[in-house]
Amino acid sequence: MIATSIARRLSLAVLGLSSLAATVAAGQSTSKPTPTPPQKGVGINIANIDPSVKPCEDFFHYASGNWLKNNPIPPAESRWGSFNELADHNNATLRAILNDAAKNAAKAPKGSNAQKVGDFYAAAMDSAAIEAAGLKYLQPHLNRITAIKDLGEMQRFLADPKAHAGSVWYGFGVQPDEKISTQYAVQFGQGGLSLPDRDYYLKDDARSKAIRTAYETYLVSTFKLLGDNEATAKANAATVQRIETRLAKASKSRVDLRDPYANYNKMTVAEADAAFPNMALPLMLKETGLGAAKEVIVGQPDFLKEVSAMLKEEPIADQKQYLRFHLVASVTAALPKAFGDEAFRFAQTLTGAKKQQPRWKRMLGSTDRALGEAFGQLYVDKAFSPAAKARAKQMIENLRIAYAERIKATDWMSAATKTEALKKLNAFTVKIGYPDKWKDYSDLTITRESYLNNVLAARIWANNEEIKHFGKPIDRNEWGMTPPTVNAYYNPPMNEIVFPAGILQPPFYDPKADDAVNYGGIGAVIGHEMTHGFDDQGRQYNSEGNLKDWWTKEDADKFNAKAAVVGKQYDAFTPLDSMHVNGKLTMGENLADLGGLTIAYQAFQKTPQAKAKAKIDGFTPEQRFFLAYAQIWRTNARPEYLRQQVQTDPHSPAQFRTNGPLMNMPEFYKAFGCQEGDKMMRAAAERSKIW
Repeated sequence: MIATSIARRLSLAVLGLSSLAATVAAGQSTSKPTPTPPQKGVGINIANIDPSVKPCEDFFHYASGNWLKNNPIPPAESRWGSFNELADHNNATLRAILNDAAKNAAKAPKGSNAQKVGDFYAAAMDSAAIEAAGLKYLQPHLNRITAIKDLGEMQRFLADPKAHAGSVWYGFGVQPDEKISTQYAVQFGQGGLSLPDRDYYLKDDARSKAIRTAYETYLVSTFKLLGDNEATAKANAATVQRIETRLAKASKSRVDLRDPYANYNKMTVAEADAAFPNMALPLMLKETGLGAAKEVIVGQPDFLKEVSAMLKEEPIADQKQYLRFHLVASVTAALPKAFGDEAFRFAQTLTGAKKQQPRWKRMLGSTDRALGEAFGQLYVDKAFSPAAKARAKQMIENLRIAYAERIKATDWMSAATKTEALKKLNAFTVKIGYPDKWKDYSDLTITRESYLNNVLAARIWANNEEIKHFGKPIDRNEWGMTPPTVNAYYNPPMNEIVFPAGILQPPFYDPKADDAVNYGGIGAVIGHEMTHGFDDQGRQYNSEGNLKDWWTKEDADKFNAKAAVVGKQYDAFTPLDSMHVNGKLTMGENLADLGGLTIAYQAFQKTPQAKAKAKIDGFTPEQRFFLAYAQIWRTNARPEYLRQQVQTDPHSPAQFRTNGPLMNMPEFYKAFGCQEGDKMMRAAAERSKIW
């Protein structure tokens, strides 16, 4: 009875608000009676709109202002928005799958996916067993680090793929060669830091100092939990900070890492060994099964030179403390609760979260990372229909057609570059929902004995799967995200756009909603990923995924000039006090947002709904398109999260992902009747139009 009453009140509020919102949107007087909307829509919650905000002044707060007021950030979160809501919805399904798998794992055939998923999650959730075990399962790995006596033994430890120390010194793996995208290559790059970015170690502002102080406290507490006394723990903490600060000073900035040419340095193994003699690269390649490699690609040679020097110069005793901490930090959730509590206290300084995530949610994420495609199969059976996949595929093809039209219509691009752009667009591989071929986990052994052992086993298995690629044809069936993931991506060397089942649900994609909602939601996401193929980084890869220039110099100069306008726009945005968005760091994502929304709008204009011009909930089709786009970015974020995002994330804060693109679109001005002088309407000379 109470639920019915609440539902009835909400329905009335939605109808009343939709009339008021439509009137304000059209710039009419609210004193005149407004006719009842002829049709009620699905997919846009009109109650989220704040009619006290003018759409042409701040569309982010107009479209979602009431939602922002009514949805405070939960204590365990650092931000809260539509992505989080959908992830929570997916998690409810996934949690039920995992609980069922854990309950029935004993009945499942040994070695089956069901057994592995069930036992992995059951062991992860058995906090009593983890507490009782203490450091029992970690100790052999700590002992191995303790036993290292000299540089030679350190090199052998680092070369052993079954040695465990988390993410130390540098990054290493097998990935497609960006200049020969039909081949895999051995690649090395910078890494080895615990804080989110090099600047956290180097800046002297008050917040950076406070974070380093909190980090020191976390380090000391962790070493004490490992059995060190107070003085030793403090000394070891200072050692880790000193080593990581030295690595940070040698690291490139996030902006510098965006240059694909500067971060592609191919060397013979002999050349690399001579350049970085103390890394013992030939030994590492041999021990990891890559002894046949004749060449390696080094992302940041100066960084690896510093690592090589550090391996020789830093006392072995100090290096071992660095390894000890990184090992523990990489398996915190598999250790007694006290370790996790210390890690969370430090995380609070970075994110502002008030409460730790419940264990089931953290362990669900762990299972997804270790065995994502095993239980992802069960997820798509429950949450993603063949019909939804077919409709999403049709939308993608509609956007591809619209993109081709925009490329052909550009007045700044030469015929030669247009031809290559169209060739690349038509060569996009599209992946929707889930892999056509699932991963084979038969070589991975999972038991209920030890969650920590399972984590390490999964880590070794994943490493072996990656190493196996070397010397074989490119695996174009492989996915970089698991099916439940609420995200999407573009992969330049594969020239592919990928949309997991997790994001192909409301509010991004709703089979029951009108085209305006879906094109403004998932359509803009699709266009975003397509545009990554033509943003300041993606445009440097050709139709075959090779890092190869296919632009005329004149066209490249024109593109860069247009992109610079976008960079300047975002440099001016301030999410907090005097903190500005970094237009260079966020360039690719900002270009993708603007291009994606432009292409989605063009594709939407071809739909029967756009042509019919009929209003729904009192809004025109065009208004619903822009409202749908804005409402997928509704987000509340803590100040700590925003500060970290601006410093480290290539994505701009949500309000600028909403307003930023719209401020460049005459189609938006027209839809909401914006006039010169309105904040959402840029002066013509300051607008950016690329596609």
